[in-house]
Amino acid sequence: MSSAYSPVPELNLLKELEDSLDGEAFSDGFELFEYGRVSPLGPEPPAELRDRLIPFAQATASGSFYALWKRDDEVDLATLPVIFCGDEGDLFIAARDLRELFRLLAVEDEDGDECAPARQAYVGWLKRTFGLTPAEDPDAIYRAALAEYGRAFADWWLTFDDEDSIVADLLEELEELEELGR
Repeated sequence: MSSAYSPVPELNLLKELEDSLDGEAFSDGFELFEYGRVSPLGPEPPAELRDRLIPFAQATASGSFYALWKRDDEVDLATLPVIFCGDEGDLFIAARDLRELFRLLAVEDEDGDECAPARQAYVGWLKRTFGLTPAEDPDAIYRAALAEYGRAFADWWLTFDDEDSIVADLLEELEELEELGR
């Protein structure tokens, strides 16, 4: 039996860093939890949802979480899109893959340096481990993820919930993005 946190090497490295910070948060509200824990998906999620949406981290202190969307049979789980599932029904594609999410997590929040020492350690780790820096334009990362995966994700999600109430904002943003592209 493996003692690794997950089958995703990038997440295992992040878990090692997180453990080394002795409970200090490096990004406001973010914390890894049991990889693949289905409880964030609700009391009895459909099998297809459980199989294709893999929760791995708390995104906010209020219960929002991040999950990998296994949109196909891609073997490298680190290259899967990262989905943000909000505690108030928000649902969007946060990043095209884990490394983009890692860059977003390094961006300082509006409250200043609440996580300053741990954030500095994280930014250093990000540079040493992956050669990455904090995202200069987080919105550009989001727009790129939305453009690449938004329509397919919304269509997939609607197979579980034929009412578009949960993906309404996502669908609206997709329409706006498509209009800009015309």
